[in-house]
Amino acid sequence: MRVIGTAGHVDHGKSTLVQALTGMNPDRLQEEQARAMTIDLGFAWLTLPNGEVVSIVDVPGHEDFIRNMLAGVGALDLALFVVAADESLMPQSREHLQILDLLKVPQLIVALTKCDLAEDEEWLELVEMEIEAALAESTLAGSPIVRLSARTGAGVETLVVALQQALQQQPSRPDVGRPRLSIDRAFTMAGFGTVLTGTLTDGSFAVGDEVVLLPSGHRGRIRGLQSNREAVERATPGRRLAVNVSGIDLSQAPRGELLAHVGDYRATRLIDVRLRLLADAPQPLRHNQEIDLFQGAAERIGHLRLIGTKEIRAGEEGFAQIRLREPLVVVRGDRFVLRRLSPSRTLGGGRVLDPHPPTRWRRFRPATLERFARLNDGSPTELLLETLYALEPTDSATLLARLTLPAEAASETVAAAIANGDVHRLADGTLLSAAAWGRRTDELLQTVADYHRAHPLRFGLPAEELPQRLALPRKAAQSVVDTLANAGQLRIGEGWVALPGFGVVLSNEQEQRAARLLAAFDAAPFTPPHPSEALAMLGNDEPLLAHLVARGDLRRLSADVLLSRDGYAQMVAGVRAMFERQPQISAADVRDRFNTSRKYAIALLEHLDAQRITRRVGNSRVLR
Repeated sequence: MRVIGTAGHVDHGKSTLVQALTGMNPDRLQEEQARAMTIDLGFAWLTLPNGEVVSIVDVPGHEDFIRNMLAGVGALDLALFVVAADESLMPQSREHLQILDLLKVPQLIVALTKCDLAEDEEWLELVEMEIEAALAESTLAGSPIVRLSARTGAGVETLVVALQQALQQQPSRPDVGRPRLSIDRAFTMAGFGTVLTGTLTDGSFAVGDEVVLLPSGHRGRIRGLQSNREAVERATPGRRLAVNVSGIDLSQAPRGELLAHVGDYRATRLIDVRLRLLADAPQPLRHNQEIDLFQGAAERIGHLRLIGTKEIRAGEEGFAQIRLREPLVVVRGDRFVLRRLSPSRTLGGGRVLDPHPPTRWRRFRPATLERFARLNDGSPTELLLETLYALEPTDSATLLARLTLPAEAASETVAAAIANGDVHRLADGTLLSAAAWGRRTDELLQTVADYHRAHPLRFGLPAEELPQRLALPRKAAQSVVDTLANAGQLRIGEGWVALPGFGVVLSNEQEQRAARLLAAFDAAPFTPPHPSEALAMLGNDEPLLAHLVARGDLRRLSADVLLSRDGYAQMVAGVRAMFERQPQISAADVRDRFNTSRKYAIALLEHLDAQRITRRVGNSRVLR
């Protein structure tokens, strides 16, 4: 399925031509029909002589509705540039042509309408020469011009044949497994609910798919799909599509929101770009200039951070980082248009180089300029990293499936990126970009340092907290820790991690209190102080008590029982000796053997059960 979009000056006959081609009036709004002027996007479809059905998006030509025009030309296979023969090129004709050139629309056909109103053949030739001169300044130079009259029908069939020939040369849109639909219209239908429309790119939607609106995050499920009013179970890239979704209200789906599969994309407020300023731009683009950015059906206000230059002059290109007021979803290679806010005017446009840069760059730093140059080259490695940024943490199979590269080239690129250190592969196969690896390891080392400051008497951060701290699966988190430990940046203990230079240091007063407490435990190893008594002997210093337990000077059997190191060892050895003389022992046997209380005997036996040294049988224990 292909999509054609109209363009051209107001009242040059775009909607009339669409109706002549399709038999459908694209002006759906009552105000449009009353004023005989397109205000918002209109839609129709055409069956070509070879049987192919193509969608048509009709855009407004009046300068007051340029925003609506921009929302309709973001994903075209071919532009139908309409020029009235009795007026030739007008201001909005030229601006629309500039926009099509900035967006790199693949193909264009000029429909020279109202030829029946032209003065004579010589006038038509002059108009065609003016159009050719305007096209010569763009990437659309040499596009065919078809003379016609939508009113009389002359030339309409010739235009249809020209459209078919042009589209046959256009390759199908790629399916990279990450569908996205930039919403250009939303409405409700009685009995169905919310319907979202747009042009589907980069993947396929199917009935039943779970979807999300971005950047808002509202989730829903596809109830139905229609293309040109025909229901389909599955829609492929390049289709104009109406998506009936459940779980999403109309108020949650303004124009410019992106519909995608859950987890495929994430929004950004910072993008690295390559810019081109129009040759007739009235002023240069300057650093920190506020601009209006149009991408797909979305519009965002942002600030330019020019890279490597103080300004970009008319007709020149340059690099920039755009800081957006509100989040936007883009991918590498997406085209966009920049306009001045006030007075409104198209300034230029460009291409997204990195939708998720890790930082705000130093504008004139050599490493920054080298990075932008590499991104601009569009190497397979840069494509790999852009894809990984949107997915990470991920695995090789998922990453390879999403890369828009041949399978063999994709595998070679991933292997090379790992070898070069651009990508880190963890023990469980998890892949992280070097930037994400750096962020996670820096955050982990800072977290451990913060833990040391907050808990100076603990040996380190509990290892069980690592997966949550790193937002990684357990095996992947352990791989990060092992790598840092091998590099000498972390120290691994029994159930904890610490910085290499960290060690618990007790004050003289704490050492004295600890010594008095341990002496009290040694004096009565089988009937030692209660934990509350032990805490009181330490001056209610809970961290110190926890440290003595962690250090192994004390052994906690339960919330109510603490034993000294020697007391615990003697009792365990005594229990093993009892089993040498008898097959079973009871709590009473342990109580009598150590001249202790039932509380300590039961606590010891339950602890040995948990340690899988003994096993309870009725009211007795047997040795495992």
